[in-house]
Amino acid sequence: MQATIFTQVILPAVLAFIMFGMGLSLGKEDFTRLVKMPRPVIVGLFGQLILLPLFAFSIAVTFNAPPEIAVGLMILAACPGGTTSNLISHVAKANLALSVSLTGVTTIICVITTPLLIQYSIGMFSESALESFSLLNTSLGLLVISIIPVLLGMLVRSNFSKAARRAEPMFRVLSTVFMLLLIAIISYQERDMMMEAFPSVFLFVIGLNVGATVLGVALAALAKLDGRDGVTLGIEIGTQNATLAILIAVSFVGQPAYAVAAGVYGVVMYGGAFALVMLKRHHLGENKL
Repeated sequence: MQATIFTQVILPAVLAFIMFGMGLSLGKEDFTRLVKMPRPVIVGLFGQLILLPLFAFSIAVTFNAPPEIAVGLMILAACPGGTTSNLISHVAKANLALSVSLTGVTTIICVITTPLLIQYSIGMFSESALESFSLLNTSLGLLVISIIPVLLGMLVRSNFSKAARRAEPMFRVLSTVFMLLLIAIISYQERDMMMEAFPSVFLFVIGLNVGATVLGVALAALAKLDGRDGVTLGIEIGTQNATLAILIAVSFVGQPAYAVAAGVYGVVMYGGAFALVMLKRHHLGENKL
């Protein structure tokens, strides 16, 4: 995929729109929650920022993933959770406050951690691509398309609270629709590469999604959090911002092959979350009997 108006303008603009919608859902309380209920947030941050990249790395190394798949998995793991995880948590009746807090906090932290992790991953699996990667440009790009729109959304919420709360559900749905449309467009544009890589990337992506979802639930159990928080962490860690991962691979790194894993993950990641929600409902159903 070469640099086009789609990759250079439309994709970043849509992602900024999605992040603005996230900002509409964030209030000061979502960040002060770290002080009020630190354990679930700290456990979630540990899983999202440390264990998930380590898990993706172990999959790539253990199963000898091709360089483009290995780096693609690491880019995915380096990205924060997206607004999709908030929508799924809402539908699943999980701890939406925890989900929103984790998404907001990780989005800010990942402006620093994501470029560093990507730089390490490219150097580890594909040194030749390092020439097209700029740590500074990636950090600035993430700042412009993620942090600034989020802050603008929070500013609108603080000044027009009622309107922002009414618009928030619509933005969540639109964010998911836009993400799927972007993945579909990119998959079509790169259909030859996607078809060639799909058989090999599919198992890696499924493994990452299922493993990340289970990781979130297990981490919550080890930390002795309640079942609702466990479902939330499973959704939050297993549902990544695939749109951002695609943008990084295509526009910041200049390697469309790295976007294949994110494109496939953006579709299959609903599987892990859906299975988790069904298990939760089945468990609740048994308890009622």
